[in-house]
Amino acid sequence: MRPGAHIKAAIEVLIEVLERHRPAASALSDWGKSHRFAGSGDRAAIGNLLYDTLRRRRSLAAQMETDTPRAVVLAAAPRALGLSIATVLASADGSPHAVEPLTEAERAGLSRSTPADAPASVRGDYPEWLEPSFDRAFGASAAEEGAALARRAPVDLRVNTLKVDRDKVLKALARFTALATPLSPVGVRLPAPEGAGRQPNIEAENAHGRGWYEVQDEGSQIAALMGCAAPREQVLDICAGAGGKTLAFAAMMRNTGQIYAYDDEAARLRPIFERLKRGDVRNTQVLRAGDSAALMALGARFDLVFVDAPCTGTGAWRRRPDAKWRLRPANLIQREQEQSVLLEAAAPLVKPGGRLVYATCSVLPQENGDRIAAFLANHAEFTTLPWRESWARGVGGEVPVSADGSEATLLLTAGRHGTDGFFIAVLGRKN
Repeated sequence: MRPGAHIKAAIEVLIEVLERHRPAASALSDWGKSHRFAGSGDRAAIGNLLYDTLRRRRSLAAQMETDTPRAVVLAAAPRALGLSIATVLASADGSPHAVEPLTEAERAGLSRSTPADAPASVRGDYPEWLEPSFDRAFGASAAEEGAALARRAPVDLRVNTLKVDRDKVLKALARFTALATPLSPVGVRLPAPEGAGRQPNIEAENAHGRGWYEVQDEGSQIAALMGCAAPREQVLDICAGAGGKTLAFAAMMRNTGQIYAYDDEAARLRPIFERLKRGDVRNTQVLRAGDSAALMALGARFDLVFVDAPCTGTGAWRRRPDAKWRLRPANLIQREQEQSVLLEAAAPLVKPGGRLVYATCSVLPQENGDRIAAFLANHAEFTTLPWRESWARGVGGEVPVSADGSEATLLLTAGRHGTDGFFIAVLGRKN
């Protein structure tokens, strides 16, 4: 397929996403099924263009002075496909598998930049209704942090130190330009592709089948490390999901002690069994999904209770850019309520002297500092432990600055730290 055909296909899929409110991954998959002639490289190029358009939708619309699917895809095409503007213009020749020629207004738009005086939410490509939240979190850096969340993300891997060290994984993945992550001592990073390039299917590699690594963003790795799970401790992963942090705890504990993994939904928890087996994890008990009575019956036995709370996912917009345009105020309110309920459920399971770690992949204060403040106001038995101490103990190396300037809790961001947006609060239960 030629570039003009890639552009036309991306416009068709974007219409499905925006006008028919379909998830981008589903709409893209269905397009591929109905266009079998498209090769893997074509599908990758169309996917890159679609997702880059969604990442930068508001700034592209400001550049083109219209927000139609055609306009924003055309504006995204040069960078997303690694093409010159002249090539984009030439590819739009109206042939059967290409877009129609550009109008004079569209030609002018391709040569413009996003207005420098545009609102922060336009320059940062996030919904207008979230401007107060981004202002609270980042102040004058709101547009910069939003723009960082509108860039492509690398693939980060957590090395399974129960089996190998990081150098062995780096060597095994050298042909993919694998690098050590700058913050996590157990992370490996595959840089984001440029233009029409695509990421390798890293889970198809032999090293993954041997359990040498798992896909996990560096921010998530750091959140787990700051739990400081130690050998022979009792640990509860109360929102275990597919088990990424459970596996990280097992490695930190050297397969000693006991980890309990729990989640409300069986579908989220189901992949954990295969991952535990592949990773050679032997100290984890998976509780039946949704059995809250069994969970609470465990009592205040845990050195560490980790709450990786369900959230709006604003910190993961680089990977799921369509999610930011589907997010509504009601969704945020619902998540806040769920987060408060989870903290209340976790509190009595922490033993005196133990730790409660609360983490989200969100950058919104309502889901982060506000939830911790509300919890502490009702739980005098808990206190915030300075995050720098947990960093020194669990992560090591150079200590960064929290993106929101806090000394009590840590906010990692794409703009400042190169990770997904992650909030981490470490609380201690008094003896």
